[in-house]
Amino acid sequence: MTSSSPYPARLPDLAVIDIAGADAASFLHSQLTNDVAGLASGQARLAGYCTAKGRLLGTMVVWRDEASDPATLRALVKADIAAPLIKRLSMFVLRAKASLKMADARVYGIMLPGGPDAGEAGPALQLHPPATPAQAWRMAHTEAGTWITAPSPRQDLRRWWLIAPAESRLRLDESEPPADTGAAALWRQKDIASGLPWVQAATQDLFIPQTMNLDLIDGVSFTKGCYPGQEVVARSHYRGTVKRRMAYGLVEEAGALDAESLPAVDTFDARQPDNPCGRVMNAVRVGPAIHLLMEVQLGDLGGADFRLGRPDGPAISEQPLPYPIKAEA
Repeated sequence: MTSSSPYPARLPDLAVIDIAGADAASFLHSQLTNDVAGLASGQARLAGYCTAKGRLLGTMVVWRDEASDPATLRALVKADIAAPLIKRLSMFVLRAKASLKMADARVYGIMLPGGPDAGEAGPALQLHPPATPAQAWRMAHTEAGTWITAPSPRQDLRRWWLIAPAESRLRLDESEPPADTGAAALWRQKDIASGLPWVQAATQDLFIPQTMNLDLIDGVSFTKGCYPGQEVVARSHYRGTVKRRMAYGLVEEAGALDAESLPAVDTFDARQPDNPCGRVMNAVRVGPAIHLLMEVQLGDLGGADFRLGRPDGPAISEQPLPYPIKAEA
């Protein structure tokens, strides 16, 4: 799948959680880093879910299920943390009229060059991307399912998540060419190049939202009120104590390295080899290279000799993100 391929990429590493009930919005609003109660029609939002110490247990894209029931919210998360998140969040429902369960849905990624009139997402299936604005987090519905505009590393590349019913009569899985086995990997590489982090099982309880740049990409509201970890997150913001951020790195000749095993692996600065300087957040292999998002100290940007796994490990070259990395939003 090239960046202009019309075929949807099946994304089995992502899952959807349903949060239903009259108090679903107020409950989720009280748990996440972003404003859920104020979600407008046609809008999705990035958010994080933290421990009381402000460390992320999950990142997610949240929206209202306007296609079936406006009282139901849906959250797109990494599949390996979906069930644990449901279990933990359900512990705090208490008397609220809200319930959580895994949604019976499949997630696809669709990329097209240019705007919504550049072509069809799947000519054989007549999958027309909706005419949503180019900016991220806009949502629309078609016969195929729910479309959410995803962040993109380039202005000339449009990306959508398509959340379709598991028993979709469009049978999207059959539209992808059998030889195109790297479609999902290329989609994840574009997430990384966009500076969009995903908390997965290996990285739970490691990073505060600012370290994963959530405050730089509209994943944190500093005016919405309390949520678990809010005091830690707000204190880091208002006191200017954010010293670590997320950067995009590239291991050009990765050899036999397994990208799937890299999240939470230490990174080093070969100039100062005694201690790790950060950890890997997300990683994916595309061809001979591994693309990754990594924790960095702000003082190391532009000058460190980053290495993967050990001080003399594979070199990691810094790559640009589509937004500036700075101490505060």
